[in-house]
This record gives sequence, C-alpha cells and structure tokens, in this order.
Amino acid sequence: MTSLLAIVNPAAGGGRCGKLAPAALKELEATGAKVEVAYTKAAGEATQIARKAYAEGVCDFIAVGGDGTSFEIVNGLFPEALNAAHKPTLGFLPLGTGNSFLRDFTTDGASYALDAIKRGQLRPCDVIRLRHRGGELYYINILSFGFLADVCSLTNRRFKRFGEAGYGMGVAVKLIELPSRPIPHSLDGGPLDRRELAFIVISNSRYTGGKMLISPGAEVANGFAEVTVAEKLDRISFVKTFPKIFDGSHLGHPALSSGRARKIEFKVDRMEDAMIDGEVIPVWPTELEVIAGALEVRA
Repeated sequence: MTSLLAIVNPAAGGGRCGKLAPAALKELEATGAKVEVAYTKAAGEATQIARKAYAEGVCDFIAVGGDGTSFEIVNGLFPEALNAAHKPTLGFLPLGTGNSFLRDFTTDGASYALDAIKRGQLRPCDVIRLRHRGGELYYINILSFGFLADVCSLTNRRFKRFGEAGYGMGVAVKLIELPSRPIPHSLDGGPLDRRELAFIVISNSRYTGGKMLISPGAEVANGFAEVTVAEKLDRISFVKTFPKIFDGSHLGHPALSSGRARKIEFKVDRMEDAMIDGEVIPVWPTELEVIAGALEVRA
C-alpha cells in the first residue's frame, strides 16, 4: 500500500476523535500500511499540514475526524492539485460529528472506510470551487446559504457535544426566527433567480448533518452540482416539511425545487454565512464551478 499521511483532528466529534483515533490508526497499521500521523491543534491547521505535505510530494491523505477535517485537507490540496500529473487521494476515518460525505456509499462509516483504505479502493470525485471576494474555497460535500447555515452556526456554538442530535436542536431553535431573503443567482448562464429563499443548497453529495438526505439526486462524480432551493415558507409548512428531509421526500413540496449546474453565478450585495462541509464561513460569493474528477477518494 502507498504511504499515507493521516491528519487527525482530535477535537472532532466533541473530542471523540482524539479518544478513538489511536486505536483506529493502529488497526490500519496492522494491515501493513505505512502511515505517517499529524495531529492538529487549532482550526485551519489541517489545511496548512496538507498544503506543506503536498508541496513536498505527498499525494495520499487520510482525514481522521469529520467533514470539517476533510474540508480543511481539500483546501490544502487545491488549487495546486488542479494541474498535477497525479491526482491526490483522500481517505477517511470518520470519527467526527456528521460524517455526511461517506453516507453516499455506506451507513457503516467507520468499518467501511477502514476497509476501503485497506483494499486501496479508489473512486473519482468532483471538487467544487467557490470564488468569493476574499479568494477561493473548495469542497466535496455541501454548501448552503440561509436556514441550514444558520442552524449549523448555532449547532457548532451550542450543541456540538450532542453529535448528530445537536443538528436537531439547532433546527428547533432556529424555527423561532425562520428568516428568508433573496440570494440572487443563475445556473449555467440562465436567468437570474431573485426569489425570497429560506435556503439554497449546492451539493456534490447527498447528505448533510449526518442523516439529512438534502439532495437525493446528487452524485459525487457526474460533473454537476445539485442545486436545491426552498422558497419562503410559513412556520407550520416548514415544521411539516422539514422531517421529510431525512428520506428525501421534502422535494415533493411545491416551495422546494432542485436542478443541476456546472457553474453558478451570484449577484448578492452583502456577506453571507456559508455552511461548507460542516463549517460556517462568512463569504461574499461571486461564482461557483464544478471541477470534474479532480480528486480520488478511498470510499
């Protein structure tokens, strides 16, 4: 097996990752894999570690943590990896809170992910680039503006220690406010959508918040982003519809719709909180683009 760099976020999952990572890495090493290990000590450090390692010739990475850990690693690899002769690879030891990305492939995240690494199983994965006034961000799971970003921000601040249940707590609290606003955008050069929206979700994979099947039509390697929008909803309609997000039937509501795009342009006039792969980052978005098959994942 290729030598792997495992980047461990011990704070992921409310500290759960720090407790479980040594045994998981030991199990991986027992297969004969050569594993180098780097532990992060602060937010953003996984990006720095991955960027430095990639510049030194390391191409094979393991994200030990949650979706936020893999998000940081991806942003350490790109944009440099766009012109690389060999695509970088990313595996997962899902010991964080949501671990949403792997749910596209399995409900048995930890054992499945470990087995995929052991067998050297690789599959292509699109990477989505968000351009904003402050630079660029890259992701492989999901980006959202509006309600879901508000929920994630609250969950990270107050309910992270409760794991997946924390997202439900965040939803319950944010239902009291239920704001909506225009997020002007156009898909692949089409007309500008200026509707009042509760949220817009732009997905590369199907799940968010652990088990929320927000974008049932998304595929990680089809060259498109799945775009799900919810128009302004009253509180009763939202309460009735939101539970359906766990089986994907929420898209049957007339206020919700989905489509696909390779490129999305934004015409917003302010900063927006963006929920990206479980992290909340304030950005002023300008353009989003799908980079087909830019990464290989061990999944």
